[in-house]
Amino acid sequence: MTRPAADLDLVVCGSGVAGLTAAVRAAAAGLRVGVVTKGELEQSATRWAQGGVAAVIGGEEDSVDSHLADTLAAGAGLCDVDAVRILVGEGPDRVRELIALGARFDRDADGGLALAREGGHSHPRVVHAGGAATGAEIERALVEAVRSTAAVVHESCFLDRLVIRDGRCRGVVVQGSMEIPAAHVLLATGGAGQLFAVTTNPPESTGDGLAVALAAGIPVADVEFMQFHPTALHHPAMPRPLLSEALRGHGAVVRDIHGQRFVDELLPRDQVARAITARALEQGVDHCWLDATGLERFAERFPSIAASLGAVGLDPAVDWLPIAPAAHYLSGGVVTDLDGAAAVPGLWAAGEVACTGVHGANRLASNSLLEGMVWGARVVDAIVAGRDGPRPTGAMRAVLGGDGAVPGRVVAAPPAPRRDAPADPAKVRVELQQAMTAGAGVLRSADSLATAARQVQRLRTRIPPSSSGPEWAPVANLATVAAALIAAATVREESRGNHTRIDFPEPSDAYWCRFVISP
Repeated sequence: MTRPAADLDLVVCGSGVAGLTAAVRAAAAGLRVGVVTKGELEQSATRWAQGGVAAVIGGEEDSVDSHLADTLAAGAGLCDVDAVRILVGEGPDRVRELIALGARFDRDADGGLALAREGGHSHPRVVHAGGAATGAEIERALVEAVRSTAAVVHESCFLDRLVIRDGRCRGVVVQGSMEIPAAHVLLATGGAGQLFAVTTNPPESTGDGLAVALAAGIPVADVEFMQFHPTALHHPAMPRPLLSEALRGHGAVVRDIHGQRFVDELLPRDQVARAITARALEQGVDHCWLDATGLERFAERFPSIAASLGAVGLDPAVDWLPIAPAAHYLSGGVVTDLDGAAAVPGLWAAGEVACTGVHGANRLASNSLLEGMVWGARVVDAIVAGRDGPRPTGAMRAVLGGDGAVPGRVVAAPPAPRRDAPADPAKVRVELQQAMTAGAGVLRSADSLATAARQVQRLRTRIPPSSSGPEWAPVANLATVAAALIAAATVREESRGNHTRIDFPEPSDAYWCRFVISP
């Protein structure tokens, strides 16, 4: 096994907003920092984020208390209140720091930041860039900063496993054989939207950080709460083009095949996605419509969306836009405390791979980029302050215990089965995605989850025991995360947030808990 010449103070795994924010802050603090990413620095789910960053930085009627209340309402009872207070309280400063780095957000006629309103928000508070190209602009600013400050950047390096010795994380192994030693490791690898056949996520979103954490026995939680974005463009392109929440915030309406409106477009995403799925099933179709014909200056206000629609021959000024829910964001992940510390000293997590407790059962629109910025910074600040290991705060109280927390219940994910002769990795990946979409998608039941569990376990037998490298490793990781998601979804016999059980259609106080996948 090969090693770099010198250890790092911090190795950041992932190149989304959380990882890059941490890398920039660590370098500014004088830490020797490295960044490991499976693609190029510019390739992450961050660049696909459209709507913006939710933060209270303007508007006389808005307040952090209002942002907190909206987040808690969307989270359906499972948010950690302390974590949400940190998010809404520290978020505005993180946005200002991003602007200082050179991020260019849209401005109003008076030169102030233009603020949009999205589903679940009681006030306009979403900062955006290029109308609906916010992620790309944030990624641009952070990548430029990282390339000028990071000590080491490893691109096209697949994360293989965590190095855990003597009870702490001491680095990572990439590409199957190269160990990168570090005093601290930050998992910022993003989500797992590629679990499903229809997704807004890029091909890189294969749950790698979650999978290596599960393999190392690190507790993860809330993985049953996959958010499906309600208004992805119904089109063969993959990842599915996203019709931003901002369109509905500006007045676009959802219609069924008869042209009837049937849902409040500004409800939280889980409610809109359920309503669209149910109406499509009721009418025997595979999509509904988004009517944006009443929006003025569409191409000027939403140039990136207009370009995507034009590429497939749609004109939003005259055409209703076909829409269907698509896998978008995993609300759970590696359990952390309020500073981003995972259960093993030396290991941290931030962004979509983490379960900080902020999102609960359903992420409020445009809180994801904000969470990455806030916790990417908090991790570094904690390391600089000498923190080493988790405290019983935030979501970590579901593991360590503590007053006032959402309690944790341990769920065992099925172990990897005996391996048979390997199959074609591309075929296994497609079959896995189809099984998850059919059995663990927007609407679930005991029967559908049991069928998905059998199919996933059968597919896991076709994955080679040593699944490193660009062909098999993403498939193996997806299968690991799929098994964990199904296990948690099966025991949660209620409907709450992003988790809808048609056989248990109401929420239940008996399931006010976090299901923790833990050895």
